[in-house]
Amino acid sequence: MSYKIIDGKETASRIKEEIAVEVNEMLANGGKRPHLAAILVGHDGGSETYVKNKVIACEACGFTSTLIRFEDDVTEEELLAKVDELNNDNDVDGFIVQLPLPKHIDEQRVIMAIDYRKDVDGFHPINVGRMAIGLPCFISATPLGILILLKRYGIETSGKKCVILGRSNIVGKPMAQLMMQKQFGDATVTVCHSHSKTLKEECRQADIIIAAIGQPNFVTADMVKEGAVVIDVGTTLVADATRKSGFRLNGDVKFDEVAPKCSYISPVPGGVGPMTICSLMKNTLSAGKKEYYK
Repeated sequence: MSYKIIDGKETASRIKEEIAVEVNEMLANGGKRPHLAAILVGHDGGSETYVKNKVIACEACGFTSTLIRFEDDVTEEELLAKVDELNNDNDVDGFIVQLPLPKHIDEQRVIMAIDYRKDVDGFHPINVGRMAIGLPCFISATPLGILILLKRYGIETSGKKCVILGRSNIVGKPMAQLMMQKQFGDATVTVCHSHSKTLKEECRQADIIIAAIGQPNFVTADMVKEGAVVIDVGTTLVADATRKSGFRLNGDVKFDEVAPKCSYISPVPGGVGPMTICSLMKNTLSAGKKEYYK
């Protein structure tokens, strides 16, 4: 079967161009330039790269961006004070606290402290709750990115059997909620995880597999039916002597053997990853326009 690649990089770049046009229209009509702030604690390599890419994306979209840095030894109180300051800063439309945080800081307490009207990461329980019952809200970036890809590629989801591998709060759970909801996926959804006894059988019946289990090459050809759509959310650094860095990014799907069975498949890198940052930009635009919360 000849498969089509779901190109997240190209889609994200098109969407950022569309956002930039909209920002110019807002400014021409006397509106304010959307402003995204990011708090980065410590020097985690992955977080550094991710935040740098967010700053670059803000420039491409015509947003103002502010990066606030703290060292690893910042106290929870200092961090909460900064969150409170951003909550009350009328110029900041949305902000994120880059996770993971150091062990001595209660991540949930920090997330709860963010004003849900500025929570463009979509992690606050109010946004999660609104999403679960289908109310307008900020949807967390990776699931939103996947929904956009499915829509832009004209992939039919209504009535289809969708299997989600993984049950994290960031991808698995929200993805299941969205794929189930009438206005988004309208699909029949099964969530599997590492302890699911019938995982392979479930996958073999799926029209759409969304793999977010965090195990490289977990999804193999014998788990995929002919013509399935496979979305790979996995991003694990694995050793690769042929690369200059000594590492490469590996997805949850064994791409070379799974792809020939698919109608559509997203690669790693270049699939879901670029869409995650692009979705954050879409949420920031909505925050700037006060689309959800006045």
